[in-house]
Amino acid sequence: MTAQHTYPFQDPNLPVEERVKDLVSRLTLEEKISQIPTRQAAIERFGIGPYSVGGEAAHGVAWRGEATVFPQPIGLACTWNPELMKEIGSVVGDEARVFYNQQPDKYGLTLWAPTVDMERDPRWGRTEEAYGEDPHLTGTMTVQLAKGMHGEHPKYLKMVPTLKHFYANNNEKDRLTYSASIDPRNKHEYYLKPFEAAIVDGQVQSIMTAYNSINGTPAIESPDVNKYVKGEWGLGGFIVCDGGDLSQTVDYHHYHETHAESAAGALKRGVDCLTDDKDLVIQAVTEAIERGMLSEADLDRAITNIFRIRMRLGLFDPPEINPYSKIPDSKLMHPDHAALSLKAAKESVVLLKNDQQTLPLKREKTKKLAVIGPLGDVIYRDWYSGSLPYQVTPLQGLRKKLGQENVSFASSLDRIRLKSAKTGQYVSADPANGEALSARAIDASSADTFELTDWGWGNHTLKSLRSGKFVTTGDDFISASAEEVFGWFVKEQYNFTQQPDGTCTMQTWNGKAVISEPDDSGVLKAGESEKPEDGIRFMKETVVDGLEEAITAAKSSDAAVVFVGNNPVINGKEEIDREDIVLPPAQEKLIQEVYKVNPNTIVVIVGSYPFAVNWAQEHIPAILYTSHSGQEIGHAIADVLYGDYAPAGRLNMTWYRSVDQLPDIMDYDIIKGKRTYMYFDGEPLYPFGHGLTYASFDYSDLQLSSSRIGADGSLQVSFNVTNNGEYASDEVVQLYARSIQSRVVRPLKELKAFRRIHLLPGQSHTVTFTLRAEDLAIWDVTRDKYCVEAGDYEIMVGKSSADIQLHANVAIDGEQIPPRTLSEPVRAENYDDYAHVRIDECLEGGTSVRHEGEEPGWTLYKDAQFTSKVRRFEVRASNGSALSATIEIRLGSTEGQVIGTCQVSPSGDWQAWTTESCEIKGLEEGLHDICLVFHGDVQISWFCIKA
Repeated sequence: MTAQHTYPFQDPNLPVEERVKDLVSRLTLEEKISQIPTRQAAIERFGIGPYSVGGEAAHGVAWRGEATVFPQPIGLACTWNPELMKEIGSVVGDEARVFYNQQPDKYGLTLWAPTVDMERDPRWGRTEEAYGEDPHLTGTMTVQLAKGMHGEHPKYLKMVPTLKHFYANNNEKDRLTYSASIDPRNKHEYYLKPFEAAIVDGQVQSIMTAYNSINGTPAIESPDVNKYVKGEWGLGGFIVCDGGDLSQTVDYHHYHETHAESAAGALKRGVDCLTDDKDLVIQAVTEAIERGMLSEADLDRAITNIFRIRMRLGLFDPPEINPYSKIPDSKLMHPDHAALSLKAAKESVVLLKNDQQTLPLKREKTKKLAVIGPLGDVIYRDWYSGSLPYQVTPLQGLRKKLGQENVSFASSLDRIRLKSAKTGQYVSADPANGEALSARAIDASSADTFELTDWGWGNHTLKSLRSGKFVTTGDDFISASAEEVFGWFVKEQYNFTQQPDGTCTMQTWNGKAVISEPDDSGVLKAGESEKPEDGIRFMKETVVDGLEEAITAAKSSDAAVVFVGNNPVINGKEEIDREDIVLPPAQEKLIQEVYKVNPNTIVVIVGSYPFAVNWAQEHIPAILYTSHSGQEIGHAIADVLYGDYAPAGRLNMTWYRSVDQLPDIMDYDIIKGKRTYMYFDGEPLYPFGHGLTYASFDYSDLQLSSSRIGADGSLQVSFNVTNNGEYASDEVVQLYARSIQSRVVRPLKELKAFRRIHLLPGQSHTVTFTLRAEDLAIWDVTRDKYCVEAGDYEIMVGKSSADIQLHANVAIDGEQIPPRTLSEPVRAENYDDYAHVRIDECLEGGTSVRHEGEEPGWTLYKDAQFTSKVRRFEVRASNGSALSATIEIRLGSTEGQVIGTCQVSPSGDWQAWTTESCEIKGLEEGLHDICLVFHGDVQISWFCIKA
């Protein structure tokens, strides 16, 4: 320790672990507890300031003021460009540092992003936040983003990204109470993969647990946190729970009776930092210590992980030796960052369809362009967006490119007035009373005219054309005072209900009927009733028919570009899953009517998730997709439409034709549910990896470095790509693989490598990928480990998962999975097939399989070897009901020979576990499939069949 440092923890020359150990040893119990909340208290006697854990950075630093905004994560994933992700991560880190350097007592450097939840269902309300349905794509993009955020310094971290949400978090419905049933193969081969890649390959230092339960255990207490995240993967930093989850474990999951139990459970299971009310956290942890549920050693372990990261961020060191403390204020919204945002917006654009080379548009042939639709002249932000420093709408981008006079605009939105059916007076806003709406205008000339947007599913927004503000519901009255449609509760949403007499009533965002004050003011407000007929009755007068206006604009133009999609906070968002995957009916009709009068129609979908645009795919000559792409969407779309940039984005999710192609959103089994491109055997609208280009790329000369490799070997896969088109363009080359024969149901194909390359016209490039045999491993449920099966594998190279250009086979000298042995206890979750059961928690440890529903449930265990005649079936079971339950043991299937029937007596307590047994008859030596059939309320944790 040098002379100027009073304590070893203050000496930057000492190893981090030594410094942290010294600091923790000096803290009082009260000081230790004060570091468990996300708002960590100052420790003034050591000169340690307060620190804030958290903040959002999904596609730019959010909620801290204006900052560079990039496309939504779903759009970034469509770039298929890991190098770009690293650049973006570095920018986010720079700007996070600027905010921190300016106000270190207010802002932290451990920001919550990226979201790496696997998007197995496009109806998920938070689809915009993550990177798609494939674990390899998600993991690769996450690794590079994290590396950019961390910075390149060998000692110090620029910032620390926190991965969200560990794990199986892909529904908003009942998210605070629901338990995802995840069997071992789904868990290891799918849901854990991107988290593992980020931590092992990307060296991510922080992770957030999810709200949901997994197999009956709230994620905040999942045993997988310690087992995999901290154990097998070796997370070097700390784990934080999602917002409010300490209390929600008590209030919603009802997993504990007290917050002290919840705090103890979380900290012992590996969570280090609790995101909840600060005083509640401190009180709960203090009580847990006093009751003996937590030890001081448990606290030491948690805060050691927290302080380790704060040390690596340089927060205990002089600014002059930490390179990131010198990042200048000029880095915030630097012009280079804006240029990178534009690059990301362009690279994220996906050309879904382009018949007869409709695109790019030629200036000489499209001298007059019509921009049409509700997304044509707006930029929307989502809940985790930053504050845009500027915005270029599609209309602005196209007018800049073509000239103001050459681009017309029609929003397609009706402009309406509302008139009280009772008094005949019109609705107007009172600027002197906070723009409060009342039905007191004597005639139409003094009424407010509102632009009405129909977002479908009963959700509308209204904007006063006089004030330019949106109608919103306040505590006291309804007013035209909102700057934008936004908020956790989106109070700018209204539903109109047609009444039998031809009038309509309005309902607010939370279903309350709109009424008027009984006094002379007539001010509109939300009533108490949720019955539409109890609201004030209006007559809607159409001032401008938006659809007719759009048709007129299309008729008089050489080409029409129709912008459709969603508002990120309406119909699908955090807490709300989508009801359907189609466009709003009003937008479908708009596309069809514009196309009738102008066949040279291009549709641009601006959306937070996939859509089923079947009619457009059948009729419209060209379709583009982009996410809500931040500040530069207008320039990006204009460059793509007119060929100044050739689009090369690829879809990160399967676009289905209908929700009828999807199982229940709460079904997490992607294998049995045939979810994602890996298992879906139907015909999608657009396949995973799909995306067209303006160039023409040919693939040739596929070469494998060997036709046979060992289980620990690797393979070089090389091929040529040639640009035979007229445009310089990127191409995203994709490598897939599949097992030709297997003991289990394997994916139809799996993405194993990809690369985005740029080729000039006539240019060729040789692409080489390294494929390891272990990349093809599956989770063997018979032995609880990964296994590379012996056999032939097909290697496929293509432009998408459905557009395979080249293929070849390779033999792998792997393992033959041996027959099962059931003579020792087998975990019930390690089945090969099942129906009408779910995986639940076993309070004795581990998991159980629980019968659910009216029909008999069953689990199947294939290839069990019996070397001697067996006599007994034993099972660890629980029956918490009041009725007896039975387990039939059958050979082969649910219809096979019954060789035993085991009774499970009722206990009335699901925590009561007993070992039950029965005699087995008719089971001969040899290889058999064993099926357990459940009748009644029963769950089992293990079973065995022995002599």
